[in-house]
Amino acid sequence: MSEEIQNFIRSLYGYECPVPLHEPSLGREEQEIILECLKSGYVSSAGPMVGRFELDFSKAVNSPYAISMVSGTAALHMGLLVCDVGPCDEVLTQSLSFVATCNAIHYTGARPTFIDISPKTLGLCPDSLQAFLEGNTHQTKGGLVNKNTGNLIKAVIPMHVFGLPCEIDKIARICQKWNLVLIEDAAEGLGSKYKGQQVGTFGDVGIFSFNGNKIITAGGGGMLVTADEKIAERAKHLSTTAKVSHPWLFQHDEIGYNYRMPNINAALGIAQLGKLDVFLREKRMIAAKYQNFFENRPELYVTEPDNSHSNFWLNAIVFPSGERRDFFIKNSNQKNIFVRPVWEPIHNLTMFKSCDRGPLIETNRLADLLVNLPSSPIKEICNGD
Repeated sequence: MSEEIQNFIRSLYGYECPVPLHEPSLGREEQEIILECLKSGYVSSAGPMVGRFELDFSKAVNSPYAISMVSGTAALHMGLLVCDVGPCDEVLTQSLSFVATCNAIHYTGARPTFIDISPKTLGLCPDSLQAFLEGNTHQTKGGLVNKNTGNLIKAVIPMHVFGLPCEIDKIARICQKWNLVLIEDAAEGLGSKYKGQQVGTFGDVGIFSFNGNKIITAGGGGMLVTADEKIAERAKHLSTTAKVSHPWLFQHDEIGYNYRMPNINAALGIAQLGKLDVFLREKRMIAAKYQNFFENRPELYVTEPDNSHSNFWLNAIVFPSGERRDFFIKNSNQKNIFVRPVWEPIHNLTMFKSCDRGPLIETNRLADLLVNLPSSPIKEICNGD
């Protein structure tokens, strides 16, 4: 059984091994713009490529404001800060996510509270969110309080897992009803749409990642998007070490963060963003081939949810048992086909074990069964060779 899947993966990518999980597709355009950046002398955070990348990105996702950061984690941390999440606050989020989601919450002094995921989307389940709020909170003059901990609940962070949109409209309505800030972790979701709208643009703040393994890469980096001008101005100010604008004086009016994206990373991001549509078409073609292969197999291919158009950043399957999944992962990696399990649920990690949570039935079940398959775009097509 494992060999059949492995042979299909090799045939899909047209080479023996190794077969990476997801590698960037870089070509002539990236080389040319990096050289242009080097010749300009501007390679750090002060440079024209930064503003150009932000403008291009805001147009690409149809968001009024986009502020570039050194990483998706930094963008998420900044999003929490500008939404006034701080010490002793709580943020409702999912445990099935990359650890950076909860690390960023911890940086503010707040704590995550874990809500179950939906098996349809792998993202935060709106029904579980609503049930937790109804059963475990009460309103006070100071805000919404978690009855289990006595702490204020300030925000909700859903995550669009593998680029699969969660039911973000339902989550947004719940946040509005309960007066909670909505911060979308769309680190993996660039190009994914829910009901025709780019994920990451439904909430007060959305964030994206440009790590080397993402749908486009800037070598690193992230982006914060928002429709709120005041949030955008504050995010830009705080991420530029809270420096007061002046031609030559170094004046700072509060504690700030050195979070702005370097010019050389922005240059790479510009070239990659220009290829986004090509990447998306290619990755959906790869996903269609995977879906067809797994149509009559015991492994369940994870397809896009209803009302969604996914970027299929990482393709995933659900094995019928944890034992079969674990054998497949070990055997494939021994053959240099780099499949991966999903992340260890964050509520199992030492630093977050004591956090409050609702029932995590689907989180625990799927964490033992999910596998990510090689999902790189095919370079010859994406680079026009």
